[in-house]
Amino acid sequence: MADEHTFDAQVLTPEGEVFSGDVQQVSTRTGTGEIGIRARHAPLLGALEPTELRLHVSDSEVESYAQAHGWIQVFGNRALLLVEEAIPPDQLDTSSLREQLEDAEQRLGEAEEDSAAHNRAEKDKRRAEAFLAIAEAA
Repeated sequence: MADEHTFDAQVLTPEGEVFSGDVQQVSTRTGTGEIGIRARHAPLLGALEPTELRLHVSDSEVESYAQAHGWIQVFGNRALLLVEEAIPPDQLDTSSLREQLEDAEQRLGEAEEDSAAHNRAEKDKRRAEAFLAIAEAA
């Protein structure tokens, strides 16, 4: 049960729930930059960018995930994160991520600017770059 310094956080992907519980802070990245959510945060709705999602469960426990694109909603001392993927860093495959990055860069170079294919390739490139950085830091 949340106390005055914690709040409920839930992380959902299309495959199901990744995390649900009380946390002291959620650290992530929105389209406008890094953000830290703490108890009693003002209501917020934002687009999430690929980054390392950090859920500060306690002073000594932090759960980390490679977070793909998604959305965050903060309301009523609760944070809901709806993301395409949330993968523990130790489950990332650097060689596969390098291949994904190369593929995205190739598609980006071949796609017509402002096309749906170009936008998808840009999005895939940002995800692969972020996930690769997280994997290499782990």
